[in-house]
Amino acid sequence: MLWIESMKNDRVKKWKKLLTRKGREKERLFLVEGHHLIEEALKEKIVKTIIIDEEKEVPKEWTVNEKEIVRVSKNVFKEISETETPQGVIAVCDMLKQQKLTYDQGKYLLIDRVQDPGNVGTMIRTADSAGFDAVILGKGCADLYNGKTIRATQGSLFHMPVYQHILEEIVNGLKINSVKVYGSALKGARDYRSVEKTDSFGLLVGNEGEGVQEQLLAMCDEKVSIPIFGQAESLNVAVAAGILMYGLSN
Repeated sequence: MLWIESMKNDRVKKWKKLLTRKGREKERLFLVEGHHLIEEALKEKIVKTIIIDEEKEVPKEWTVNEKEIVRVSKNVFKEISETETPQGVIAVCDMLKQQKLTYDQGKYLLIDRVQDPGNVGTMIRTADSAGFDAVILGKGCADLYNGKTIRATQGSLFHMPVYQHILEEIVNGLKINSVKVYGSALKGARDYRSVEKTDSFGLLVGNEGEGVQEQLLAMCDEKVSIPIFGQAESLNVAVAAGILMYGLSN
């Protein structure tokens, strides 16, 4: 087992670069922190290296015979950990391989420029829970492999197909294949509760402050809204997406 105690070590420098989007995209690697998430990554066979705090041990139930295990000093671990209360284990993983996106009948969540990684991760988790077939992140969304995004998915990242694609192309592809697309909007929209539930549709939700871009909304078959009964101007995008995902589903 390799031991590293210096923060000047080349391996440590490489791991630190994976804390940035640029570094992750260059290396095609990302970091996963915490027992539950690493267990999910191990199931997907994408773990390359397990980094363990000097005072911790790799759980005995993990099958890691062929994995590189590196024990590091507390200072080194703190340097690459992104959590306030670290569990003492981090995995270096290959980015997930994407299957070709098809436009079959099914349920699709389309996310337009949502910048908060916690919101993006929560929506992926909710889409998984609601039985959606795929999530598509448009340009301007938080990075799928940001640590906060990954933690917010609570593991759904590893069993929910997530694509990064141009949303205009996705909307067109769904409509060509007779999959109706609903756009979330505050004005000029139909109460989602009056929409007939279905097993196949696309749901488009947008940026925390600006909502869905007008040109994308114009492409949707119908705009839907959630009624506000109190004095709040709007709902958090992840909360709204959850209501609509379940509310529109048959």
